[in-house]
Amino acid sequence: MEVKIAKRPAEIRLCWEAMHALRPHLVEETFVETVTEMIAAGYTLAYLEEEGLAVAAVGFRYLHFLLHGKHIYIDDLTTLPGARKKGYGGILLDYVFDIAAERGLKVVTLDSGPTRHDAHRLYLNKGFILASQHFTRTKS
Repeated sequence: MEVKIAKRPAEIRLCWEAMHALRPHLVEETFVETVTEMIAAGYTLAYLEEEGLAVAAVGFRYLHFLLHGKHIYIDDLTTLPGARKKGYGGILLDYVFDIAAERGLKVVTLDSGPTRHDAHRLYLNKGFILASQHFTRTKS
């Protein structure tokens, strides 16, 4: 299965259902515009397609931190509920790992919700370690 990069509005729109499965707060009417802005700021949206639908998607960007140096940060990794357990998440992770290797980057990072146990199992099986806790403060 070929990993595709969403660049045009139609390709981004194709990823809506998969991304909405992960991020239910997103609004369909602004999804393409939001992702287009993110792409302009360095975000890459890659996906796997079956029968005209993105069954899985990964969104990532290149970052430079004092902690990790230059690395890839995975913002989003999602598979449609009906397409889970078919290896799509692993294919997309391997794709990101290959890009990191091509660019000479030794680190790939991501954050994951504390109750996403199936995702955690995948990450651990792909060599990730639980390296930190991520704290967020939202001003009310």
